[in-house]
Amino acid sequence: MVMLVRSWNLYHGMTSPRGRRSHLEEAVRLVSSDRPDVVCLQEVPLWGCPQLEVWSGMTAIWRSARRVWFPPRLGGWITRLDQGFFRSAVSGQANAILLHPRLVPLEERWTTISRSRRERRICEAVRLEGMVIANLHTSSEPRHPEICAGETLRALAFAESLVQPGEALVLAGDFNLRPSQLPELPGFSPPGPRIDHILVRGGEASPLELWREAERTTASGVLSDHAPIELRVG
Repeated sequence: MVMLVRSWNLYHGMTSPRGRRSHLEEAVRLVSSDRPDVVCLQEVPLWGCPQLEVWSGMTAIWRSARRVWFPPRLGGWITRLDQGFFRSAVSGQANAILLHPRLVPLEERWTTISRSRRERRICEAVRLEGMVIANLHTSSEPRHPEICAGETLRALAFAESLVQPGEALVLAGDFNLRPSQLPELPGFSPPGPRIDHILVRGGEASPLELWREAERTTASGVLSDHAPIELRVG
């Protein structure tokens, strides 16, 4: 079976350039509108996580990467006063994997990949029949790509520990590393052109495609400062 796998850093639902309002629901509905098989999301504010299944029509599995010490709904209300100013400091953030309703998650696990960082970074993984999908978001350290490279390798080691013989591995997300900065990852499909990647090992992968800016532009503006990426596996 050929599966369409997509990844997008939602930028907390903000537009580019950044405005005061969140357009999270609009972004989630857009990225799931053509019924993809798997969508890996990063920078999802915690207040929006319970709504992911309603907005997407998909099964949502999410894990908090940055907690807040008050109810997420309150954080969402505060953040919506000025989304660009408050962002994750008040709303927290999560990684999420959305699955087409026909796909049955057999196992879900996660791990912390950052070490002694101001903000925790995680990798979550879901096992499907014949495949493990891992979704990561590394630290934003443009002057120290070795930090992001180390987190990528920790995410890979975690994902590899879940893969059983004969299963494909899909490692997707915001690596915060350009192709030339990635650590050596033998056996994987080619990376994306920017800092978001979907890497496949143990299965056939189509060339990675980057959404054009027009495809994520709505009446609200250009959604997110990242473009969705996608490929087909199988």
